[in-house]
Amino acid sequence: MPSPQPISYKSTILACYVGNFVQSIVINLTPILFIPLREEFGFSFEQLGLLILINFMTQVTCDIAFSGVVDKYGFRPFIVATPLLAALGFLIFAFTPQLFSHPYTGFVIGTIIFSSSGGLLELLLSPIINSIPTEEKTTAMTVLHSFYSWGQVTVVLVTTLLIFLFGRTFWPLIILFWTLVPLANFFMFLKVPLAPAIPEKDRIGMSELIWKPFFIMAFFGIAFGGASEATISQWSSAFMEKGMQIPKIIGDTAGMCMFAMMMGIGRVYFGSMGSKLNINKALILGSILAILCYFTVALSPYSSVSLIACAICGLAVSLLWPGTLLLASRKYPMAGAWLFAILAAGGDIGASIGPWSVGFITDKSQQLSWFLPLAKLTGLSPEQLGLRTGIFSATLFPFIAFLCFFWILNKNKKDGTPV
Repeated sequence: MPSPQPISYKSTILACYVGNFVQSIVINLTPILFIPLREEFGFSFEQLGLLILINFMTQVTCDIAFSGVVDKYGFRPFIVATPLLAALGFLIFAFTPQLFSHPYTGFVIGTIIFSSSGGLLELLLSPIINSIPTEEKTTAMTVLHSFYSWGQVTVVLVTTLLIFLFGRTFWPLIILFWTLVPLANFFMFLKVPLAPAIPEKDRIGMSELIWKPFFIMAFFGIAFGGASEATISQWSSAFMEKGMQIPKIIGDTAGMCMFAMMMGIGRVYFGSMGSKLNINKALILGSILAILCYFTVALSPYSSVSLIACAICGLAVSLLWPGTLLLASRKYPMAGAWLFAILAAGGDIGASIGPWSVGFITDKSQQLSWFLPLAKLTGLSPEQLGLRTGIFSATLFPFIAFLCFFWILNKNKKDGTPV
């Protein structure tokens, strides 16, 4: 009898790439609309930052709640339903002014629904790719995560262009336009082949690893790495427009868009290196570069320098999230989907608290008695100095990530573990 043809997973990989594109829409669309929503509905910076907190904390909840269920029932039912959740959340968000007498309530509900889709996507996509038979996990994983960056670039460019051409009141139709992507992703996942997950009898349980020092440091590393990535990503649009007085279309394209592009380039480059890449050292160097970029964005008096630093920060943080996943999956190759779920939850916690804390510090710092005299002394408005203060405080995130990855490097050296 002829031997069976090997299964081709090209359609599966493509569907996962589009899924990470959907994840990018879920996370990056709302921040581009911060200023239009603030001007139309009078939201505070803290309320806008709270939407990001809700987004990522919802993802955390889904990561943890569904990790065991996915291991038990497999990927298929969840990965098919997930894009539909994203589409539903976008629809509620777009029609909030018509559906709710208090718009902020509608924005929160829509955010919770599409964010649950984001949580499931990050829980499912990495282990689906990791389960596909391939010799080069580093390349597969980093290219997958690069599509988040390409999605961010596309979302920023297209959304900013549409706002520029049609005006800020056009935002509901922009959201409806982006709803088409998760609907397409739903049809892609209906029939693609999925590789079998690790059998339960061979799987390492969560209780065996979760209290080990390596896993704890990886958790905090991805948490503060996620905060480093999300904070500059989520706030660069508002910071460039209000903090640096740069026109929105320039700030979004030269700041936020270049950040995403550099992050995508970094992930593709590191992926091309494959097994030659020392992931741990790359994580350390990336953290150091991110510290320098945050300092520069917050403190530079020159808008062009801040824009460049924002873009370079994309390269600096490009490996912090996928690199941590790779480190952990190499250390514990027989862990199930729960490994990616818990680490993704850690990344989401950082990515939620980080941007929210910037909004909180931006608002609260302007209420301090000495802040107004300081703003006059620096020649900045209270809002401008508040935004700079918020971004400057976020320098703490890549610094703590650096400490975590440095500890892991020393631990691996002592254990003789390849890094």
